[in-house]
Amino acid sequence: MVEIKTSDAANLEVFSEVLQSLAATDRDIMVVTSDSRGSGKLVPFGQKFPEQIVEVGIAEQNLVGVATGLASMGKKAFAVSPACFLTARALEQIKNDVAYSDNAVKLIGISAGVSYGALGTTHHSLHDFAALRAINNLTIVAPADNFETAEAIKQAAEMQSPIYLRFGKKTMPANLNSNVTDFKIGKGRIIQEGKDLTFIATGEAVLPCLEAAKLLKKDHNISSKIISLHTIKPLDTELLLSTASNNKPIITVEEHSINGGLGEAVASLLFQNGCVNKFKIIGLPDDHTVSGSQIEIFNHYGISADGLKNTALNLLKP
Repeated sequence: MVEIKTSDAANLEVFSEVLQSLAATDRDIMVVTSDSRGSGKLVPFGQKFPEQIVEVGIAEQNLVGVATGLASMGKKAFAVSPACFLTARALEQIKNDVAYSDNAVKLIGISAGVSYGALGTTHHSLHDFAALRAINNLTIVAPADNFETAEAIKQAAEMQSPIYLRFGKKTMPANLNSNVTDFKIGKGRIIQEGKDLTFIATGEAVLPCLEAAKLLKKDHNISSKIISLHTIKPLDTELLLSTASNNKPIITVEEHSINGGLGEAVASLLFQNGCVNKFKIIGLPDDHTVSGSQIEIFNHYGISADGLKNTALNLLKP
């Protein structure tokens, strides 16, 4: 049994530890990688369970095909590859072999968003939510912290339908709210309550919202609700409509293009249900992204404590 970290760690490290823990007692756990066991933190898994890992090399379409074959035979197959390549090069296989054929593959997109930083647009995965949201029969999850990651992997392992899980590389908090210990795929998680506006974010973009909320409270006595909407599809419609019912401003925040991701999914739901809240989508613009570290890119596009604070203040203006 692998001891799961209780201190801050990269979500990918937690993913690896939980997977090792599951594999120790479940021979059906299988990992398929595309020359990515190092970046996927899976070297220890391969050393401990050499018969439960398959390496296909730099061949993402084969990766998904092999994982699909394993899943069709009853194995709990985790297909692990950089998100930018997994969801572009193997999109047809994800659509047809996994989702259309209803094979319960666990697609793991690693180094997602702008985690690759200085490698630039070719290695940034800012399209994956948009592309995969359009595919029927595919759950999409981006955990915000170590706790959400551990719970999501445990639940994904037992799912009988396809799922895509997205992870970055940055060290994340063990738990953004240790008082909220319930987690369910498909149900958003309230990180903190607030009455003046709401931040709805996913993945590694949740933490900057929490930091912005602290500044808003300290400097302006503004109370912010924060929702970790870890599941992009299906949306937690009950939570979102309940949150919007106060008619207060809503800001969505994501490490993804502003086109086709979390923000547009939430906006579509609310608008079609008659909500009239002031609304702002924060993400990466429809342009070639700048290069730099993740934090530099976040700062450049306003996905930061100061940037989100200013967005909130502008949205709260009469």
